[in-house]
Amino acid sequence: QVQLVESGGGLVQAGGSLVLSCAASGGTFSGNAMGWFRQAPRKEREFVAAINWSGLNTVYARSVNGRFTISRNIAKNTVYLRMSSLNPDDTAVYYCAAGRGSDVNTAQVMGAPAYDYWGQGTQVTVSS
Repeated sequence: QVQLVESGGGLVQAGGSLVLSCAASGGTFSGNAMGWFRQAPRKEREFVAAINWSGLNTVYARSVNGRFTISRNIAKNTVYLRMSSLNPDDTAVYYCAAGRGSDVNTAQVMGAPAYDYWGQGTQVTVSS
């Protein structure tokens, strides 16, 4: 059974940094685009970042561009989200997801329907 497991969430002060990891098990996603989404209380799930199969192309939501970095280690079957300059608005449950396609060159990659597999999420809380 294919699973995505996120880790690295926690409580951090505003201005701080965190690195989230998403490890795949039961299968490989080396040929798939991977994405990160987040959902804050009483809000809809929103796109954060995505990376293509090779790791060479990335796309970010405007709200995190310049502060967050998505990367992947294909050999380890793991995707990362490095978050810096965190602020309370970044507080949310963060989810990683495996895309149906391999590239991130379309606007569709920013929508949840473009992803087939989802992790259970990891909580990130930023205190002011």
